[in-house]
Amino acid sequence: QVQLVESGGGLVQAGGFLRLSCAASGRTFSRYAMGWFRQAPGKEREFVAAINWSAGSTYYADSVKGRFTISRDNAKNTVYLQMNSLKPEDTAVYYCAATTTLHYYVKSKYDYWGQGTQVTVSS
Repeated sequence: QVQLVESGGGLVQAGGFLRLSCAASGRTFSRYAMGWFRQAPGKEREFVAAINWSAGSTYYADSVKGRFTISRDNAKNTVYLQMNSLKPEDTAVYYCAATTTLHYYVKSKYDYWGQGTQVTVSS
């Protein structure tokens, strides 16, 4: 069992930055690949970024590539999402999630989810 708690969301102007954190409970954190997803009002939850268990590989949605960076610290049971050059279209609730599969882009393959943190980007 893994419990995930996101933090770091907030209101920021376009062009600004935020750093999201996701703290995980349990001693098996390093066994999971971790992903970030987001859901805007009236839209489906979509993939943002993922990182494998060793942090050796990262994956990004085209819409955030070059602006967002995912990282993890297995000693701290935490995964991060550094978001730079934010745009109004990045406004959404951001969720972190854990998976034991290699299907990093597929939300149905994630076993555990956090409660989400709101990110609002004003123009």
